[in-house]
Amino acid sequence: MLAGSLAGRMMDFPLTLTHLLERARTLFGRTEIVSRNPDRSLHRHTFADFHRRSSQLAGALARLGVRPGDRVASLSWNHYRHLELYFGVPCSGAVLHTLNLRLHPTEIAYIAQHAEDRVVFVDRSLLPLFNQIVEHVRSFEHVIVIDDGTAHALPGGSLDYETLLARESTRFDFPDLDERSAAMVCYTSGTTGNPKGVVLSHRSTVLHTLVQCMTDTAAISENDTVLPVVPMFHANAWGLPYSSICVGSKLVFPGPHLDPTSLLDLMATEKVTVAGGVPTIWLGILALLDQEPKKWDLSAMRTMLIGGSAAPASMIDGFQKRHGLGVIHAWGMTEMNPLGTLARVKRDLRGADDETQLGLRASQGYPVPFVEQRHADEEDKILPWDGETMGELQVRGPFVASSYYGGEGPDRFTADGWFKTGDVVTIDAEGYLRITDRSKDVIKSGGEWISSVALENALMSHPSVLEAAVFAARDEKWSERPLAAIVLKEGKSATGAELGAHLEGRFAKFWLPDDYVFMKQIPRTSTGKFLKTKLRELHGDHLEKKKAAR
Repeated sequence: MLAGSLAGRMMDFPLTLTHLLERARTLFGRTEIVSRNPDRSLHRHTFADFHRRSSQLAGALARLGVRPGDRVASLSWNHYRHLELYFGVPCSGAVLHTLNLRLHPTEIAYIAQHAEDRVVFVDRSLLPLFNQIVEHVRSFEHVIVIDDGTAHALPGGSLDYETLLARESTRFDFPDLDERSAAMVCYTSGTTGNPKGVVLSHRSTVLHTLVQCMTDTAAISENDTVLPVVPMFHANAWGLPYSSICVGSKLVFPGPHLDPTSLLDLMATEKVTVAGGVPTIWLGILALLDQEPKKWDLSAMRTMLIGGSAAPASMIDGFQKRHGLGVIHAWGMTEMNPLGTLARVKRDLRGADDETQLGLRASQGYPVPFVEQRHADEEDKILPWDGETMGELQVRGPFVASSYYGGEGPDRFTADGWFKTGDVVTIDAEGYLRITDRSKDVIKSGGEWISSVALENALMSHPSVLEAAVFAARDEKWSERPLAAIVLKEGKSATGAELGAHLEGRFAKFWLPDDYVFMKQIPRTSTGKFLKTKLRELHGDHLEKKKAAR
């Protein structure tokens, strides 16, 4: 009993994914799951099928000797069998570890060995990649191939996924789990040092699911048809599979076909209402819609969730004004399960002019329920919410990591329990967050901070610019000066002088890039973000060379 206060008299019902799995069978058994195969054909089945097969998967893991807490890896695209791993593995008591197939093979091998994965499920189409890592992961005991119709040779001793499931009963006695036990392990992209493991609990994932379904967040409901374009190996596909299963949304998976035409075809034929992906994906889709605006019927589309990196205001505006499609800008991190903030315009701000409202929609928004935010300077002094003062964002909440797997990165956590995100931000009086840079990418010129993100968004509003990445180049006088890498739209042209003129008047003069480097493609991380370390490696001495040549 609690001393000195009245204890609540509510059931101690565990917040586990098992409840969502059973709910799917009991209430939404006829709801459809659609997956595009590598040969572009579509596979269709129901939530009832999903529950049955997830139960068989749990039974197969038990037969293989997988124990509670053991890590089970997946190397897979977005499809219905990966969804079975999302539930069958954690509900059995094991821990799912999604491997990021866009990382270099040496990084994938490091992550799998670091997590001590005992079992790995791999798409047959990804066996060429898997063959580059398997010899370097000593912990693998079982390799299970998900046959997706491709012709790659099977590894010796591997097991077939469907054969494995066919041996098991369609009913599995799922164990009673502690809600604080691990459900998944996701690793960061490793842009600063080795990737770090984030261990997601059942409790944190269920709470994140409930918050994501709220009306003022993503508003996922039984009426929706959800297309997770964001990979299931990246930050839990932003939790969209879990939210869809929770409320009974129809799910549509794109498989390996992530080009704009394939995605638009899928959105139109399956009448998708909610889709989520990184800005790179949506930039390509917007460009194609601009070319052929009447080819696809997207009238069912309710909202497009964009996150992973900053979405240009020009793209958000372009979707709305030219195609009547609404965009919701979101921000989060693997360490946050991953949703942190979401950019909706508050009721009392909807009377503002269009430019102000667009600025709010292009911000990272304000925190979702149960996420708290603050920002601090380099001396850890908490900063005011004035919309101008820049500092590193710190967050806390029930689905925010408290440490990394193996105890790595203790410097990312404050003494009073907040997580240091590494994002340099401003926060205004309404709580709207605007990321100005990553702490490792911030440009500090003559002691003053310059926001590369603000410059990038402004450059991408130029009609000729497809992509822009602003990064720090070395400068003898100022230590660092901004340099812009530019990718032009096909058939378009622009000079550095024209781009400079486009920025003038929007920023202080010392913010403006000293020069422009035109490229065919900007290097990216495995999660689609600009890889500025590579840009600095390639062009960090550009300004010094230019001065020396004068």
